[in-house]
Amino acid sequence: MAMGRGRYGVDNFRHQALGDVSSTNTVCMELARAGDPGNVWVTARRQLGGRGRRGRAWISEAGNLYASLLLIDPAPLSAIGSLPIAVALALYRAIADEMPWAGERIRIKWPNDVLIDAAKVSGILIEAENLPDGRYAVVIGCGVNIAHKPENPLYPAATLNSEGASSSADSLFAHLLQEMAIVLEEWDEGRGVSRVVDDWKHHVKGIGSQITVNFSDRSLSGIFSAIEDDGRLVLTLPSGEVMHIASGDVFFS
Repeated sequence: MAMGRGRYGVDNFRHQALGDVSSTNTVCMELARAGDPGNVWVTARRQLGGRGRRGRAWISEAGNLYASLLLIDPAPLSAIGSLPIAVALALYRAIADEMPWAGERIRIKWPNDVLIDAAKVSGILIEAENLPDGRYAVVIGCGVNIAHKPENPLYPAATLNSEGASSSADSLFAHLLQEMAIVLEEWDEGRGVSRVVDDWKHHVKGIGSQITVNFSDRSLSGIFSAIEDDGRLVLTLPSGEVMHIASGDVFFS
């Protein structure tokens, strides 16, 4: 697909390549607070305070990809909820670009982690803030295990290099920059979400299988029945009750 020339055409993005930082998400949000107009990528050689979802630490040794994208007012607030799906699709495509021989070994773990076989190789952290000048800042953080992985992960982990890819942070970022531009154009401020979700669904692991979904205060087990058009997970409990889940941590039985 040709890259668009609209708001998210690839030439409309800037890039700051840094050395050691606290976290690329933090740098992006600081830029937003200072008045940056957005569409800027920040990458770092290493993060000293990397974090994942729910405040978890994220391993940040040199050799992996640490990249964050700052967007300003990317969509009406009513449409922002579908942005993680678009981001996951872009990151999936970038990793698949680096490993074209891997095929269906590369899957998306709902809602936005990327797996090779059953092992996690990436994570996404999206943060947002209302700025004092009335703008809405969204920071999309993407971390990919290229050369290093956590020693004691909550979920099985792998690296691209251990799975046969000769990737580097620079080569993967080049793919991510292009794929994110394409997907954001497809997403079209939320107007194109159905097209994005349709593609994303084809790459999601585990539909039809037994799973457990962990929340901050409880866990639910059942059959991963389907994905809604808005990206929510449909979980059928043993009682037959059907749950529609917007966020949670999925574990496969």
